[in-house]
Amino acid sequence: MTTLEAATDAARDNLIALESEAVHIFREVAGEFDRPVILFSGGKDSTLLLHLAIKAFWPAPVPFPLLHVDTGHNFEEVIDFRDRVVEKYGLRLVVAHVQDWIDDGRLVERPDGTRNPLQTQPLLDTIAEHKFDAVFGGGRRDEERARAKERIFSLRNAFGQWDPRRQRPELWNLYNGRHRPGEHVRVFPLSNWTEADVWNYIAREGVDLPSIYYAHKRKVYRRDGMWLTEGPWGGPREGEKVEELTVRYRTVGDGSCTGAVESTASTVEDVIAEVQASRLTERGATRADDRLSEAAMEDRKREGYF
Repeated sequence: MTTLEAATDAARDNLIALESEAVHIFREVAGEFDRPVILFSGGKDSTLLLHLAIKAFWPAPVPFPLLHVDTGHNFEEVIDFRDRVVEKYGLRLVVAHVQDWIDDGRLVERPDGTRNPLQTQPLLDTIAEHKFDAVFGGGRRDEERARAKERIFSLRNAFGQWDPRRQRPELWNLYNGRHRPGEHVRVFPLSNWTEADVWNYIAREGVDLPSIYYAHKRKVYRRDGMWLTEGPWGGPREGEKVEELTVRYRTVGDGSCTGAVESTASTVEDVIAEVQASRLTERGATRADDRLSEAAMEDRKREGYF
C-alpha cells in the first residue's frame, strides 16, 4: 500500500467513525428526551446535521421539528434553500423572527445594526414556549475557543445559561442527559468534526448546499479586514468603496457581520483544497460578531446563545 492509499483509507475511516458517532447521538437523544428540536438555519453545518438525522432514522421520518431564529438579515439564497429542504423532506419548521421581539419592545435594535447577538432571547423564549428539552446545534470544537470547552451534551440552566463548571464527563460515549424541570440540554453531534471533515463528508454524500458557499460574483466593500455586502442590514459607509469580486462564504449568519472571502472555488473539490490550505477557522476569518471582544463567544454562550 502506498502512502497516498494509506492516507485515503485513514480519511475514509475517520468519516465513517464521525458519522457513526453522530448517528448514535441522535438515537440516544430520541430515546432519552421527550421534545428535542434541531436548530436549522440552512447553513452548511445545520444542513449536515439534518442529513445525519435523516440517516439516523431512515426510512422513518425525522422525529424532531426544526427551529430557525431568523434575524431578518439573512441571505436570500439561504432562506430559499431552507424552505426547499423543509418542503422536500416534509419537515415541521418553527421560525422565531427577531423582528417580532423588536416590534413588541422585548428587544432593542443595536446601534451597529447587527442582529446576531439579539438571537439569544428569541431562542430561549421559543425553547420555553414549546418546552423543548434537547436542542441540537451544529457547533464544532475547532471553530472557536469557547466551543472547544463544551461537551457534546451541554446542560443549560432554567435561564438557558451555560456554566463551564457544570460540564459533565463523557467517558466511553456515555452521555448524561439528566436535567431538572425548566432546564434543557444543548446537543452537538458535530463536536469532533473539523471544517475539512464537514466538506469531505459533503463531497462523499453529495449533500446540497446554498449557492453562496461556492464562488460567485458579488458587490462587496471592505470593512475591518472583511468583505461585506449591502442588504437590509445596511451598506457601505463614507469612504468604503464597492467592488464586484468573485467571492464565496465559508459560514452563514447575519448579513451585517458575515464576511465573504475572495475565492474561485466553484466545486466541492475546490473548496476542500482551499480549506486544507487555510490557517484560520471560518468564524475567525469571516465573523465580525466574534471580534467584539476576546471572549465574545463565551460571553454570549453564558447568556444562552447557540
